Amino acid sequence: ASGVVLDAPEASKLLSAVAIALSNCSCLWPAFVPVHDPSRKAYIGIQNMGTVFTRRFEADRIGSQVPIKLMHLEGLYELFVSKFAYTTVDWSMHHFEVHFKMKLTYRTPVYDDEDEIQEPDADITGSSENLESGTHGKSQWDDDSPWSKWYSAEDPIKGFELLAIWSEIQPKVLLDMADLENAHTGSEKCVGICDGSTIGFASQLRLLIKAFEMSSEAKFIEDFVSVENAGSENLNSSAVVPPPTVLDRVLKDLFHEVTEAQADFSQVEHESSRSIKGAQPESLFAQFCLHALWFGNCSMRAIAVLWIEFVREVRWCWEESQSLPRMPANGTIDLSTCLINQKLHMLAVCIDKKRREAEGQNIGTSDSENLQTPMNFSASHEVSKGFGRKNERNDSAGVAESMMLLKSCKTMHFPMTQDPPPMTEDMHEERLKAAEALGDSFSFSAQLEKDILASDMSAFKAANQDAVFEDFIRWHSPRDWENDDSHEIGVSQTNPMEEVSEVKWPPRGRLSERMSGNGNSWRKIWNEAPPLPVSEQKPLLDPNREGEKVLHYLETLKPQQLLEQMVCTAFRAAADTLNQTPVGQLKQITTKTRQLYATMASMLKYLQSHNMTSDSDVIDDLRRLCTTFEHIEKLILLAASLHRKFLQSPHLGQAIFSDCYDYYLPNMGTGSGLGDNNTKKEFDKKQRVSSRDRNVIVGMFTPPTANQSWRKVLSMGNLLNGHEPILREIVFSKNDRVSESYYASTNPKLSRQDVETYRMYVCGTSNDLRVALAVTSFD
Repeated sequence: ASGVVLDAPEASKLLSAVAIALSNCSCLWPAFVPVHDPSRKAYIGIQNMGTVFTRRFEADRIGSQVPIKLMHLEGLYELFVSKFAYTTVDWSMHHFEVHFKMKLTYRTPVYDDEDEIQEPDADITGSSENLESGTHGKSQWDDDSPWSKWYSAEDPIKGFELLAIWSEIQPKVLLDMADLENAHTGSEKCVGICDGSTIGFASQLRLLIKAFEMSSEAKFIEDFVSVENAGSENLNSSAVVPPPTVLDRVLKDLFHEVTEAQADFSQVEHESSRSIKGAQPESLFAQFCLHALWFGNCSMRAIAVLWIEFVREVRWCWEESQSLPRMPANGTIDLSTCLINQKLHMLAVCIDKKRREAEGQNIGTSDSENLQTPMNFSASHEVSKGFGRKNERNDSAGVAESMMLLKSCKTMHFPMTQDPPPMTEDMHEERLKAAEALGDSFSFSAQLEKDILASDMSAFKAANQDAVFEDFIRWHSPRDWENDDSHEIGVSQTNPMEEVSEVKWPPRGRLSERMSGNGNSWRKIWNEAPPLPVSEQKPLLDPNREGEKVLHYLETLKPQQLLEQMVCTAFRAAADTLNQTPVGQLKQITTKTRQLYATMASMLKYLQSHNMTSDSDVIDDLRRLCTTFEHIEKLILLAASLHRKFLQSPHLGQAIFSDCYDYYLPNMGTGSGLGDNNTKKEFDKKQRVSSRDRNVIVGMFTPPTANQSWRKVLSMGNLLNGHEPILREIVFSKNDRVSESYYASTNPKLSRQDVETYRMYVCGTSNDLRVALAVTSFD
């Protein structure tokens, strides 16, 4: 009933009977009988070795405090020697032919809260950035990681196991065993222990998808703020909004604590991120989206509250003519980004122009160095030889030495023109429809729309008072002016390689067919355009009107339209943030990151159409995308942790990562992965530690703190920087020649053999010791 044979004679009798039965069957299997108390896990056994030899086994266990003598190698050595040596021999000085092997398993220490070393004057300014973190006074492994502003991840590498191996040693005397407790290992191998469970971007993106699914249940953002007015019962159960202090910290980070480095986001994008219609990671809207992931658990109501306050802050910047942070105030609007980002860029430009107008600065004119002209104009105001010198004009940016006006013998001046106004994609669509209404058979580009064209014509007329429509075409659209072959402008008629000294006048040529047709809209605009220099023209961009239009768009944006753009931007910004993580030369991460961007671009493109609805298929695709994102995020965290720990031995970190990656890869895309309950946390494949890596490995075993030292008064030796092994395995063995037996005289071949007569296996710690002994005899 107890599972053991407590009566010793009965146990021996049973073992003998089994041994005889196995021998009669010519079976070489050993037989064991459990004895003593079950907690001791003790056995006796016997094995017929098929020759004249028989092997007997005995195993026992000390499951409580191990005697101090047996904690150390000397005591274990004496225990083994006592099985075959005479008690009258002085074991401490006698030399026995004993073979010794040992394997020690160390595990890197894990510090708890009591062991954490606190710096009294530590800088805790990071608490204002990590808004949801409660570990401000404690140093974390990822404090300087790209994602540390948003969350603190648990280190996926919980520790390493170091296997220190002595392969074969023959101690001469007992005192040698004491030296072995402090000797360096003969061989070392490292095993990683991983735990990938963490709350990161992927978990929060799932909450954002849930909010997106709910966004179609109301027409206005304000409807989600009041729980009483919400149309969905789901809102009442998930209406968690952080206190005003948290909201203030978010707005402060977005609008008032922006450094120049944060405003420059041109270097942090992945090469494929522009395929996702979101916003640059350090831009204002991208930062808003990342904050929203952690604001109020990313509930729809929390997003609505944050958005309303965000728009109010944007309006304050507009009304006070304060620069919009995290947005450029110049340049062309990037149409590959989401519409909200384009609108914010437009508003930043309008604020800048509005402020400069108030300061009386001349805005909107092109620099002569930046003008793209069809011919090689000279920046000087001298005409060709024989035509004298013209006085400098305020409305001229230079002259063309090789171009003459058609109706007068004067050099053509090219004018100063207004910069093309920045336009968002919805403005482009509106202006395209307006351009189509002009009725031309060709399509207009942004620079050739009616208002821009009229401005250029007015400036050209002001700079060239005797100009005709054909002159303007020659300057503005050279492809629409066809020169006669015998009269190339600016080329000598006798020697094409010779520079001209005189320009032939009048120029010979004609308008293209499309420009010479009846009712041409360009000629109509030319006839109506008055001669006005840029300084007297109405600006092409009205900053007040366009700024108010942007704010109207932001204030009346539908919830679903907001969430559509937030989802795209949040995925892109989160991926770009993780992409900044230093992981060393890991090709697996590079490949998987590239695949992630391609997957995001493919799945998120459905959110970029204006008539998109949050149907179940799209929601399911987005949830699958979150799972894919989670796999890549955990791999990046794992790679980052290994990279930090093996900065001085990158090849070792890369090898351990490859082991983890090869095991983890088959689970990617199946819903399970690193950190799941059904995923193995320890990787059995070991990496050999070379001599150049030993200092790195030893450095992971930091000396124990005072709190740790007093907990372990008794130690079994073999300390590594003050840490004892979590497991010690030892094999003692002794060989004897068969010639010493009387069997040798009858079997000469057998007499030349060495037989392992004694073998003892020791395994355990200072609180749990297991010993097994095997004795081979000639009977």
